[in-house]
Amino acid sequence: MKRSGLMLLAVFAWNLPTVAASAQTWPAEAVRVIVPYGTGSTTDIVPRAIFEQLAPQLGQPIIVENRPGAGGTIGSGLVAAAKPNGYTLLVNSTAHTIAPALYPRLSYDPKRDFAAVASLGISPNVLVVAPEENFKTVGDLVAAGKAKPDGLTFASVGVGTATHLSAERFCFSAGLEAVHVPFKGGAEAMAETMAGRVNFFFGPVGLVLPMIRAGKLTALAVNGAKRAAALPDVPTTREAGFADAEYPIWFGLFAPAKTQPAILDRLHDETVKTLQTPKMRARLATLGVDPVDMTRAAFGAYVEEQFAINPALVKAIGLKPE
Repeated sequence: MKRSGLMLLAVFAWNLPTVAASAQTWPAEAVRVIVPYGTGSTTDIVPRAIFEQLAPQLGQPIIVENRPGAGGTIGSGLVAAAKPNGYTLLVNSTAHTIAPALYPRLSYDPKRDFAAVASLGISPNVLVVAPEENFKTVGDLVAAGKAKPDGLTFASVGVGTATHLSAERFCFSAGLEAVHVPFKGGAEAMAETMAGRVNFFFGPVGLVLPMIRAGKLTALAVNGAKRAAALPDVPTTREAGFADAEYPIWFGLFAPAKTQPAILDRLHDETVKTLQTPKMRARLATLGVDPVDMTRAAFGAYVEEQFAINPALVKAIGLKPE
């Protein structure tokens, strides 16, 4: 063998113990998780609840950092550019697979630059209005929108997010014209809806439930396949007569591509272990989130499917790329 070949083998052999050791000792310091949405959103609340229990299992703190803006793409770009060492992670939602259709000039590739780690659950969004609007049913809202010359307005937590696409899909299903008013976070979108400055909002159960119970918001429907356990008297959009409006939100944990498989497996296994505890399932139920048991490969395949489904939806409802 030539000398250059021997040198390459020596370097490769020298690095093998280092690679193995880093995977075995991970995590040796605090883990940073980027949430690319504002505080108070369900995509913020859900992982914080999970990580509170997951951190002791990993033996290191988990620091959640909110980096909202541009439909989740600002925070996602930070993680895409991070070192693939397991210390910078991303929590994202349905919006992760919508981004390529709305932001063709992204600084990162949502499919190529991330490894899917674990599903964190799925939740319907709730169609809510201010009580002062006097809408008692979804039909009331649709009729008012069709009768109003300028149409209605709806809030979201940003262009291309699941709250945005939920409303667009509903409008498409109902034949309703409405103006999109995006905000940087769920708390702001909800507050503007309560104040009546926008007419409706498709908010995650965990976000809007306290305001519904306090009488500050009226729930007209949920857009999941079944009624939300926390809102058993609120019909689904299908039950309300809008079969094509179903569009629940999913949440997932991601790492930069090229992160060692051993680290990804450990992170997946510990996350699943956390989600399977009765305490965590009860906590997620209060947030309107159902855990979905998936292997790491199954979650990756599910996300891959979403990359095909969501751009088709964006095209069907006529959203224009930014």
